[in-house]
Amino acid sequence: MTIKEVSQKYDISADTLRYYERIKLIPAVNRNSSGIRDYTHEDCKWVQFIKCMRSAGLSIEVLIEYVKMFQEGNSTIGTRKQLLIEQRSQLVKKIKVMQQTLERLDKKIDGYEKRILLREKELKSQ
Repeated sequence: MTIKEVSQKYDISADTLRYYERIKLIPAVNRNSSGIRDYTHEDCKWVQFIKCMRSAGLSIEVLIEYVKMFQEGNSTIGTRKQLLIEQRSQLVKKIKVMQQTLERLDKKIDGYEKRILLREKELKSQ
């Protein structure tokens, strides 16, 4: 797949894909005879993984550390797992805060709706 195709498929800019490759967040992508990036299925799996992890709030630095350890091989499995467990724990905390914020917003919106209905009732009775 070309960088344009990968960009469209994963809704990520070509510049971001180039940046991820440059900082070794995704492995170097092979190029065809014309020098155009040719993403393999494996490359796309990395793009999808990184995009998912970024969406979950993992920092570039944490992901670089993870990818580096992955490339070092099986000796880092335990450390990689621990890193993911820590990131998961942070994500659970963020989700809890966001859920509380959502509940507060829902109450606020509900309050507005009640006040609007009250006001409309007052206007009708005048």
